[in-house]
Amino acid sequence: MTSFHYTTQQPGETIEKLLREQWQGGKKSVHQMRMDKSVTDSEGQPVEWKEPLPEGTELIFGFSEAQSDYKPEPSDSLRVLWEDEHILAVHKPAGVSVHPEHVPGTGTLMNEVMGYIDAKGGSYAEHIHRLDQHTAGVLLIAKHPLAKTMFDRMLEQNQIERYYTAELEGQLRKPRGTINMPIGKDRYHATKRRVSPSGQSAVTHFKVIERKPDTTLVEAQLETGRTHQIRVHFSHMGHPVVGDQLYGSETMARGPYKLVATKVAFTHPITSELIVVETE
Repeated sequence: MTSFHYTTQQPGETIEKLLREQWQGGKKSVHQMRMDKSVTDSEGQPVEWKEPLPEGTELIFGFSEAQSDYKPEPSDSLRVLWEDEHILAVHKPAGVSVHPEHVPGTGTLMNEVMGYIDAKGGSYAEHIHRLDQHTAGVLLIAKHPLAKTMFDRMLEQNQIERYYTAELEGQLRKPRGTINMPIGKDRYHATKRRVSPSGQSAVTHFKVIERKPDTTLVEAQLETGRTHQIRVHFSHMGHPVVGDQLYGSETMARGPYKLVATKVAFTHPITSELIVVETE
């Protein structure tokens, strides 16, 4: 069974207050947990949700029905960057899809992650955000449904900082700046996106890291997470990512285009710790 442990931090805490107010677990998730009597003490006995608990009370939050549909595959090559009972952060290689187009497909990062989770006796793993197939870098994965709900909310409220390094064609004039241009679908290309007045709000912050003879290395931080956002924004500015031929790159780069998700940072919703996860 998928589960996690928690020890109350102060006298008078209740399950109701923890889930609804402190962790903001979401009405649907919290209601389901209450119906399932998912919270027990260290001896496996259900705990009353509105009963004030002594400081130091050990609780187990269980999810007996939590099961992901990804087919487990060998995870020998999986690079785990950080992990606790709630979240797994892994390095996604360039050229690998995050998840299959149709479950239970094979050959994707989530298949390897499920193999890793399965080997540890778990049954649940769901990605919190996505990376394009040819973008490498840090990917966050929820290890239980409550974490998925909490981190989905955090992502929507821009409480997870995501940083990328991109090598762009040409010389970017500004040393730093913000690109605030809405992004929508390209009517002439099924998988392509474009800057469009009728699109969704999209905001990218950037600063120049290094200037090379023909390219510019930048760090980009996402305020929103639209499909292909960094690629679309810089292409629209006349500086496509090196090797990204879908968005107008004229440079034939070896291997995938030059875009890496280098870092994520967030305040852990359960432990309140500042977590920073980085990759090369």
